Amino acid sequence: MNSSEIRPFTIDIPQEQLDDLQARLALTRFPEKEIVEDWDQGIPLSYVQELTEYWRGEYDWRRCEAALNALPHFITEIDGLDIHFIHVKSDNPDARPLIMTHGWPGSILEFIDVIEPLSKDFHLVIPSLPGYAFSGKPTEPGWGVPQTAKAWHDLMARLGYNRWFAQGGDWGAAVTDHIGQQNLDGCAGIHVNMVIARPDPETMNDLNPREQAAMARMGWYQEKDSGYSTQHATRPQTLGYGLADSPVGQMAWIIEKFHGWSDCGHADPASAMGGHPESVFSRDHLLDNVMLYWLNNAAASSARLYWHSFRNPAAEEITIPVGGTVAPYEIFGSSRRWAEQRMKNIVYWNEPDKGGHFLAMERPELFAGEVRGAFAAMEL
Repeated sequence: MNSSEIRPFTIDIPQEQLDDLQARLALTRFPEKEIVEDWDQGIPLSYVQELTEYWRGEYDWRRCEAALNALPHFITEIDGLDIHFIHVKSDNPDARPLIMTHGWPGSILEFIDVIEPLSKDFHLVIPSLPGYAFSGKPTEPGWGVPQTAKAWHDLMARLGYNRWFAQGGDWGAAVTDHIGQQNLDGCAGIHVNMVIARPDPETMNDLNPREQAAMARMGWYQEKDSGYSTQHATRPQTLGYGLADSPVGQMAWIIEKFHGWSDCGHADPASAMGGHPESVFSRDHLLDNVMLYWLNNAAASSARLYWHSFRNPAAEEITIPVGGTVAPYEIFGSSRRWAEQRMKNIVYWNEPDKGGHFLAMERPELFAGEVRGAFAAMEL
């Protein structure tokens, strides 16, 4: 097989896998109830049991599979690894190419509700990260953020796009940042909805209200919500055994973050208490995303992205055009003056008054508007 071949791909999960899932759900052994009345010790037992019963009795994977298969999927080998991606070509003769990258614990499904509106203006390329969903699982060290960014350059060139834009959130933001840093002449500009920029020590005594809120949010994350990241970065294999064996464990590990990182009715972003994920995400959408991890046995392989990437050097300057959107419930909120220390050509910046970490999935209209606004300020 030619390593540059692009192969059409259809999602076709064997019924045996769905039967196995049902059997495992039926045999779930739950822990005792948490000893608090909120999410302070993690996702509550009552909600996990409720989701488990819905997953067993009402959830329909074939619905999600059909919706995904209505889109054009492909696989191509890059640097010895199969990369899965959706490629939607616009009917607009003036459409511009755009690659959009998800993060953890998300997937290509984060973008499912923005594909139709954005395809009016862009040719969309939406890959699954290495080790995620239907992409291959790296079998040796090296597949961190920089190598993934380089692979996205190769993917866009293989698709015939000489000049293009890039967008991302979470790990997708890190990959997109590195595309900007590498500046290999293909990418004409980037937009990120998680702006990676350290607070400026010189301004710490003069923080504006938005920066104060961002610091409080980051403080909550570091104190109460970053344990998963340490585990992913240090012992992803050990974590994988439990999550690969228990669908409920995998589901709880993921959906906890859709509560803590979203604008779903928290009284205070700095505590992430209160609120409910289903106030902004449908139950089916949450479980669809979990299924991409479960059906592809991707617990360990997705977590290894942290192990690969946290060993890389600090972020460098970006000189190509940058657009930034910072939602109030983003886990790493930045201000423009912080970002300008490493992003030297910010052409678009907005801080909407709603939304969180999974912005495309949570607020698709807002997200689509931000993407259009950012790239309207850039030229190929």
